[in-house]
Amino acid sequence: MESLKVVTHSAKETQKLGMLLAKECFKIKQGRHALVIGLEGDLGGGKTTFMQGFARGLGIKENITSPTFVLLKMFKLARKNFRRLAHIDAYRLKSARGLKLLGWDELLSDPANIIVVEWADKVRAFMPKDRVRITFDYGDKNERKINVS
Repeated sequence: MESLKVVTHSAKETQKLGMLLAKECFKIKQGRHALVIGLEGDLGGGKTTFMQGFARGLGIKENITSPTFVLLKMFKLARKNFRRLAHIDAYRLKSARGLKLLGWDELLSDPANIIVVEWADKVRAFMPKDRVRITFDYGDKNERKINVS
């Protein structure tokens, strides 16, 4: 996959990018396992803001917050090819093995799942090689440099 580099200048623009990328997910043909998207970047870098737009793009109407303390939130999707969104925050995991305790193998084995992992770099050992990797870097003021690969 070719890399996509985008610069956003506000939280609304970051959310809009998430919304657009979510709609592209529905065009993806299901594979042998869940569609996995790993979000990486510094604290306050835009991962949760992006996730808010991404969830809206999938048709989720609930308020999206980072699952930092519960680690995993599940959402139902009303689409044929994808039925559930798993939103995982790996910030507090001591090791990648913590994903196993969240039911990672079961989540990953279901091709009807979309799994978004915030702080994916902390659990890189368990992330599939064919994941979508999105990195967030600070720019000037409210600017975010976002790289999708």
